[in-house]
Parts: sequence; C-alpha cells; structure tokens
Amino acid sequence: MKRQPLLFAASAVLAIAAVAGFQLITSSPAYCQAPPKAQTSQTKQTSQTKKSFRDDVVPIFKGRCEGCHQPGGEGAQKSGLDLTTYAGVMKGTKFGPMVIPGDPESSNLMLLLDWRASAELRMPHGKRQLSSCDRNDIRAWIREGAKDN
Repeated sequence: MKRQPLLFAASAVLAIAAVAGFQLITSSPAYCQAPPKAQTSQTKQTSQTKKSFRDDVVPIFKGRCEGCHQPGGEGAQKSGLDLTTYAGVMKGTKFGPMVIPGDPESSNLMLLLDWRASAELRMPHGKRQLSSCDRNDIRAWIREGAKDN
C-alpha cells in the first residue's frame, strides 16, 4: 500500500519530463525544418535558409491572422493593423510599430504572438497560439531585417 503514492509520484514526474522534452524538441529549429531536398551538382543547401516575407510569413498571416487584421476586419478596426500587405505590417498600429527590423524580441508582433503580453492582448484572440515553428519563422524574418522579399 505504501508503494502506491510513490508510484504515482514517479509517474507524475515522468509525465512532466516527457511533456517538457517534447516542448524542447518541437520548438527547436531542426524540428521545424522541412526534410532536405535531394542535392544536385548545381545546388548546394546552406545550413541557414533566409526567410522570405512572401513565402514564409504571408502564408502564416493568411491562415491565422488576416481574418481579423484585414481592411474592415475587427482587428484592423480596433488597432489599425493590416496584415494583408507588407506596407500594412510595417506601418504597424495606431499605437505604434509592430516590427523592429533586426530585433524580434523588442518587436510588438513577437510580444503578442509569443503570449508575453496580458491575456486580452495575446494573438490570435480566442484561438490557440501559433506553433513554435510559425513563430520562429516570423522571428527569423524579423531578425534578418524584415525585408519585403
């Protein structure tokens, strides 16, 4: 009978360790990368692929953000943020800029997407948080200068 609480405690510790380990693995850049393509003599892959606004960031915004942050959308009306164009992203909100090129950790966009803001400001409102892979793609794009590429 005395073993039961010990087994329960050991099971709880193992479950917590498994969840923590999964979080570490799934938030790593290696987990988020697509499988490598076959290389030919003309192409060489670099270990660090530059992020493209058009190819990497826009699909995330279209899938998770534009429903509210488009002209006439609730998010655009409340904040002034239009995520349908590069100009709209860089213009920011009526409260200030959302992206500081080269500095994702100071960018308000990442503050909201990483859920480092108060619960009522976290994005997207009332929905699950963007995956760590999506957030890391946006973060990398900002770090690389937030170019319109």
